[in-house]
Amino acid sequence: MAQLLPVQYYLVTFTIPETLRRVVRANQRACYRALFDCGAKTLVELASGKRFIGTDRMGYFGALHTWGRDFTVYNPHVHFVVPGGGVSKDGLSWQSAPENFLFPEMAAAKIYPGKFRDAMRAAGLEAEFKQADAAAWYQPWTVDVQPVGNGEAALKYLAPYVNRVAISNQRIVEVNREGVTYRFTPSGTKQSVTRTVSGQEFVRGFLQHTLPSKLQRIRYYGWASPNGKLKFQYVQMLVYFYLGWCWLMKRAELVTEIVKPPIPCPSCKTGKMRLTQITDSDGRVIYSRPLREHSIAYLDSG
Repeated sequence: MAQLLPVQYYLVTFTIPETLRRVVRANQRACYRALFDCGAKTLVELASGKRFIGTDRMGYFGALHTWGRDFTVYNPHVHFVVPGGGVSKDGLSWQSAPENFLFPEMAAAKIYPGKFRDAMRAAGLEAEFKQADAAAWYQPWTVDVQPVGNGEAALKYLAPYVNRVAISNQRIVEVNREGVTYRFTPSGTKQSVTRTVSGQEFVRGFLQHTLPSKLQRIRYYGWASPNGKLKFQYVQMLVYFYLGWCWLMKRAELVTEIVKPPIPCPSCKTGKMRLTQITDSDGRVIYSRPLREHSIAYLDSG
């Protein structure tokens, strides 16, 4: 799904109040786009503050999710997987967020509704949302920010929601004339329970998670995007320098390499020159190769 950096990651979740979900479901294309865009803008606006990352040159991705443990419940929200840092404004260094803190949840919960309301006003849907619940715009919405270590656990959590449907065949216990019995594990518990619904309710619950045609469930932002001006490998190099690690030019996964003829020594004209070291403008060594022929060759530490 995505490449990860050796830094602290966060799972940031933006959701919609329950009283407004009916309108979202009736206007999925515009509302899902706003979920992504407004969540991304809120995230960057807060994380780029001087007390936090301090730069808006970030790279992250978001995944749309519309169901919970019980697939018949419609719960649209977006999970953003965000590294705890960004590239400085001059593009020459990595700036890290404070340890285990990206930005305050309550601040995001207050900013996000305003941005979403502006998006709905631009889409001509403000009246529909007011009719559903006008009071929802004047109270904080749910925003959750959780540190998730190196990010691998977050990817494993999101993968089933991206590559699978709302309910798998394994969770369907029985189908008969009375209805469909399925199994799920309620949030906050580890014990599975069963529920029986009519065939019509089962189909309704399943189809409400079908996305509009050509709508992207996953979206990439900043240097995490393939179209970003900063390439991921460049950002990876800055992170390695920030951590004090050595960034090597030769990648371990390359099976073949281009063999170039050796450069003759400009002094004796007969000896063969070989690369042993690369330094930056300040004289710091960023690449070094052992001189002994029998030494183990350097491999990319990334």
